[in-house]
Amino acid sequence: MSDSTPSAVAATIEALERRVWHALVAGNADTDRALLAPDFVGLYPTGFADRDDHVDSLAAGPTVASYELSETRLLTVSDDAVLLCYRSDFRRATPTGPGPVEGMYVSSLWCRRDGRWLNVFSQDTPPGQALV
Repeated sequence: MSDSTPSAVAATIEALERRVWHALVAGNADTDRALLAPDFVGLYPTGFADRDDHVDSLAAGPTVASYELSETRLLTVSDDAVLLCYRSDFRRATPTGPGPVEGMYVSSLWCRRDGRWLNVFSQDTPPGQALV
């Protein structure tokens, strides 16, 4: 990536995150695998997942019917690591069509390795009650 200004990095990372989501919509395991680091860790309401778990979820086809990202925030951890946080409202792909809209807050850590940004960690947190 030649432009490393904060706005350019934010645009690049958000575009990469959208590519992950689009891979889930398209059922494209190759794109999903290419965007996730070999040591990727996902932390979901169902537990931990590695890259193979994430990619293998696409074996039967798309897992997401549609999605929207909002409330994006980017935290720069270092020159080669950024944390993208956002809300996703999505519909799962089901055999009978799109499921109901679900919301999820996502934290996604992207690290630049050998000049390429890879998703190293992702945590999905369902919306809950307000903090007291």
